[in-house]
Amino acid sequence: MNNKYKYKGMWPVAPTSFHDNGEVDYEGMERIIDCMVDQKVEGICILANYSEQFLISDEERDKLTKLCMKKIDGRVKSIVTVSHFATDIVRPRAQLAKSLGADIIMMMPPYHGSLLKGNADQIYEQFNEISKVGIPIMIQDAPLSGIELTVPLLTKMINEIEYLTCFKIESAHAASKIRALIKNCHSKLDAPFDGEESITLYADLEAGISGSMSSALLPEKIAPVIEYFLNYQKEKAEETYNHILPLINFENRQCGFRGTKTVMKEGGVIKSDFCRHPIKPLDEDTKKLLFSFAKKYDLLTYKWGK
Repeated sequence: MNNKYKYKGMWPVAPTSFHDNGEVDYEGMERIIDCMVDQKVEGICILANYSEQFLISDEERDKLTKLCMKKIDGRVKSIVTVSHFATDIVRPRAQLAKSLGADIIMMMPPYHGSLLKGNADQIYEQFNEISKVGIPIMIQDAPLSGIELTVPLLTKMINEIEYLTCFKIESAHAASKIRALIKNCHSKLDAPFDGEESITLYADLEAGISGSMSSALLPEKIAPVIEYFLNYQKEKAEETYNHILPLINFENRQCGFRGTKTVMKEGGVIKSDFCRHPIKPLDEDTKKLLFSFAKKYDLLTYKWGK
């Protein structure tokens, strides 16, 4: 396999489980981690946007971080998301992740709503400050922030900030940005990754990524695409990717983060697919089609707890 980069393969985002009354289901969270390890992933990311991190209190976040890291227990690699607008809140989150043995922390640029966004200097300063914690940082370039992270800014940050060695690109025209960043920063990078449920995976592999961060719905089906490609079996990678693309597209465009928990509930991984208000559950027609996909592709999430 191509060993150019330190980190590679499939690193999906863990969903957060809740009881039907809205309380965090910590036992269910442990089962999610076990299921994901059984998916033979390279790493697990917790408390990301697909984990509904924006619906979780600081106290719950702290407890989930400790619980998940203890449950992972070095069986796979780990990423802890620590994003916040305030640098003084990001710092202790990063320090906690480091103390618990996380391999990487992930951060979005500082933003709060559509109008309160860090400028280029503020973004640089926050990442530079958190780099002092001494743990590898993955910068997440996602449309959710509403911030355009330009190639020149990302190039400057990656080349100059010591621990900023990883990126996750899921903005529009991801492959072009990935290709440019690898060209500009190749000697500094440990993990050029994409995301967005791996919906642009094949183009991004052609651009040079070493790994991808999907949801936890079907990572065991996506991982072979990366493995084939990095082993120079491009035709097999493309064929495998095209086979699963209808489900990836359906998840990305019709389900969002609700899809994984809906299938996990049906598969006995967790007891509830509850999402906190104001998020609404998937409608029954969407669920029906989702389950038909899960059955067709023989997903582990659809049968793990049965």
